This record gives sequence, C-alpha cells and structure tokens, in this order.
Amino acid sequence: MTATQEIWGDSGGTTALLSRERTIARPGFNRWLVPPAALAIHLCIGMAYGFSVFWLPLSRAIGVTDPVVCEGMGLMTALFTTSCDWRVADLGWIYTLFFVLLGSSAAIWGGWLEVAGPRKAGFVAALCWCGGMVLAAIGIMTHQLWLMWIGSGFIGGIGLGLGYISPVSTLIKWFPDRRGLATGMAIMGFGGGAMIGAPLADALMRHFASDTGVGVWQTFLVMAAIYVVFMMAGAFGYRVPPAGWKPEGWEPKVDPKKAAMITQHHVHLRDAHKTPQFWLIWAVLCLNVSAGIGVIGMASPMLQEIFGGRLIGLPELSFTELNGDQKAAIAAIAAGFAGLLSLFNIGGRIAWASASDRLGRKTTYFIFFGLGIALYALLPTVAHMGSQVLFVAMVCIILSMYGGGFSTVPAYLADIFGTQFVGAIHGRLLTAWATAGIVGPVVVNYIREAQINAGVERALVYDNTMYILAGFLALGLLANALVRPLGERWFMSADEVAALQSNGTQAGEIRSGSFGIDRGRFDLTAALAWAAVGIPLAWGVWTTVLKTAALFN
Repeated sequence: MTATQEIWGDSGGTTALLSRERTIARPGFNRWLVPPAALAIHLCIGMAYGFSVFWLPLSRAIGVTDPVVCEGMGLMTALFTTSCDWRVADLGWIYTLFFVLLGSSAAIWGGWLEVAGPRKAGFVAALCWCGGMVLAAIGIMTHQLWLMWIGSGFIGGIGLGLGYISPVSTLIKWFPDRRGLATGMAIMGFGGGAMIGAPLADALMRHFASDTGVGVWQTFLVMAAIYVVFMMAGAFGYRVPPAGWKPEGWEPKVDPKKAAMITQHHVHLRDAHKTPQFWLIWAVLCLNVSAGIGVIGMASPMLQEIFGGRLIGLPELSFTELNGDQKAAIAAIAAGFAGLLSLFNIGGRIAWASASDRLGRKTTYFIFFGLGIALYALLPTVAHMGSQVLFVAMVCIILSMYGGGFSTVPAYLADIFGTQFVGAIHGRLLTAWATAGIVGPVVVNYIREAQINAGVERALVYDNTMYILAGFLALGLLANALVRPLGERWFMSADEVAALQSNGTQAGEIRSGSFGIDRGRFDLTAALAWAAVGIPLAWGVWTTVLKTAALFN
C-alpha cells in the first residue's frame, strides 16, 4: 500500500457509496463547497418551523370552506375520524413531536453519525423527512390524523434530528481556524427554512385548492419532491477532511485570555456526559432556548394584545374593544412582526457565532444572558410607554440571541471537549432543546391563561411572563459562569485519538498537514453551489421583508 493510499484510504477495493471512506476529500478539494451542502439540508428541514401554515387549511379539510365541527370529540376520536374536521390543537401535536424527536434522535444516533459519516446521515435524514411528508400526505388524503403524526411527526422528526446534526462536526473540522463561523453556517439554514417553505406552501395550496379540497396533500407531495432533490444533493456534497488535515500554514493560535477555555485534546463520547461541564452547557442551552421559544410562540398575540388599536392609529382602543375588521388589520401587522423576528433569528445564528470567534464562547453567552435579562425586565415598561418601535427592536435583539445560542453552542462544545466526537456530543446536548420546547411554551401559556382568568387587562398579561423569562436567563448566567476547563483525566491519549482517526492503523502513520487541500477559493463551482442555496434563501428573505413592511406602514 502506497503512502497516498494510506492517507486517502484507497486499498484498491470498492467502497460503498454512502460510506465515510467515500466522503474523504482529495487533493484540490475546496472546503467552501461544504457549507452549501449543509445549507441545502437545513433549509429543507427548517420548514418544521413553518408547519403552522398548514393548520388552518387542514382544520377544514372536510368542510373545505368551513370546518365540520363535532362537539365533544376526544383526541382518540380525532385520530381516526373521517367525518369530523381536525382541531388546530390536534394538529399542533405534530409540532411538538418534531422537536421531541429532533432532540431524542440526535442523542440516540449522534454516535452512529460520527462512525457512519455525514453523507449516510444526510441520506437517511432525506428519506425520513421527505418520506414522512409523503406518508402524511396519504394521511391527509384518507383523513387519518394518526398517519400524519407517524409520518411527519415521528418519522419526519427522526429526519430532523439526523439532518440537524449531520454537518456540525464536519464543518468544525473543515474550519478549525473559524469554528464559530463554521457552526453558524451549519445551523443558519434551519432558522431560514420556514422563510422559504411557508410562502411556497401557501402558494402551492392556493394553486391546488378547489371546491372539493384545500390542496394540502398535493402541496406535501410537491414539497417532498423538491426537498428530496435538495437534501440528496446536500448529502452527496458532503466531504470530510482526511485525518490530520489542517489549513495550509495554519497553527492553533489562541488569545492567552481564552486559551484555558479552548482545548487541543479530545474527550470520548462515553465520558462527555459524565462531566459537570456537559450538564452546565446543557442548562445554558435549555434556559436560553426556553426564554426565546416562549417569545416566538406568543409573538403575534403578544404584539396585538399589548398595543391593540395603537397598531392601526387608534390608541384609545384596547385589543378587546376592536371590531373584526380592525382585528384582522392588526393580525396582518403581527404577521409582519413574526416575519421580522425570523430574519433576526437567522441573522443572529451567523452573526453571533462568527463574533464568538473573537469574543470567546463563554463571553458570548454572558452577553446573551446579561443583555437578555435587561431586555426582558424592561419590556413591560416599554410596553406601558406605548413605544412600538422600541418594543419591536428589543424583541428582535432577543430573537437574534436565541438564534445565536443554537449556532454558538457546537463551537462551545468543541472548545471544551475537542472535535473528535463533537457531533455526537452535540446530539446528546440537543435533549436540552427538546426539554425547552416543552418548558418554555407551557410556562408562558399557563401564566397568560391564569392572568386572563384572573381578570388582568390584556395589555398587562405578559408582564409577569417577561420577569419569569428574565429569571430563566439569570439561572443560565449562573450556569455559564460555572463552566470551567476539563481536567486532564477526561481526555483521550494521543495514541487513542490517532487510532480512532486512522481506523485502527498505527498511530505513527497519522500525519498532519494540508494534503493538497488549501484554505478554499470562490471559484465557479463554489459560486454555483452557493447560488443553489442562496437564491431560494434570498427569495424567502425578500418575501418576508415585503410582509414585514406592513409593520411600519
């Protein structure tokens, strides 16, 4: 076996198309082709955020123009009925299943991903996500809610988990010189998927709608076909660097102030969850997400109920005093507000993660929590002042930090635990997201309902909620402060790392260098790859901006 074969794994035999060995990059590869592959997958699975666009049409799937309501229908009846329309609450369980399955599947199969490689994980994610949509379409055609739950909720949720974590460790290894930027690029697309998918779904439903149907199952099939093309292109576009690769001429240079928080060693997956640092970062993510997801879930009603008639130039009218047409007008403005938040969500993912390369991950989270506490605590006062612009600006900053929390945490994990198993460790950490997806909305909705039942004015029902969310962030601030570097006993030996990276060859055979793969260049191939994901994303942003304009008219 020649030295080249040793480095690139060419033993003369054939290797399965989906195997990790087939994804090892060769000399001349451009590392800037990997982020578009990650975005192609994340922009598709990110539609999970936009599934609410289907709820109202599906709630009249039988009645078409008006829902066929069956009083007293229980959940078990709703799962199997073919004569009664579904309630929005019954459909909303799919959204819950998405994020519970995302966290749990990422935790369960994260270790497998590190062995199998990102291509196989992306391939399986595409089959699950798109196959789940096809199964859900059959459920809509036959009006079987349980089939929708299994299709989009359960199977699609598994696709979410695998697709979400598939590019993380790969991009961190390709960009050791810019870890924050790498994870920002990896996760940015998930925040923008709904900006493309929701207006596309709306246009397709209007196209397929008829006197006998609302056009949802046809929309599911078309979107599944589009998504499978993009996701397969992304999966087969993945490449991993050879063992020992580093950018040409690059050596780790760490600011002395940050050096203690960035390890050059690696912790094994089996040991990561045994460390206090893992659970502290778990708490950091859970508390940051719990606060942010609470705001996302109530953004539209919150703006309407707090400002009421002020949104349409009638400051003397509260929300409950508005008539139907006036409520419809402020609902349109609130939709623009939700769109604006999605822009800051996706922008925060790339901006904050990139900034963390300079600030350090721990400092970045201190900003999230410190600034977040101040903003949440001041929001009730700003609302009472009637300052719409200031209120909107503050919530936008909050949502940028919500998105930034997702994209910064993989780099935080790489700093603390090393890069060898960072994808799998990140997968296990995403159970914090699954937990926050339950805690945040439940706390926010319960407090709101309790306040309304107690007779509190609609404009004031969110005050206590904001203070409690500030309390969540205070706990997150404490958890972040307690994160310390790991002791030497947690790290693998150099021989153990080399054996893992070389698939069992002698440790001495692992060399480091660029192996003919440079820092990357923006050539024609890279331009086309970025255009393939950039054009749909730009269309989604433009569509969102047009809707958001109503907020300022």
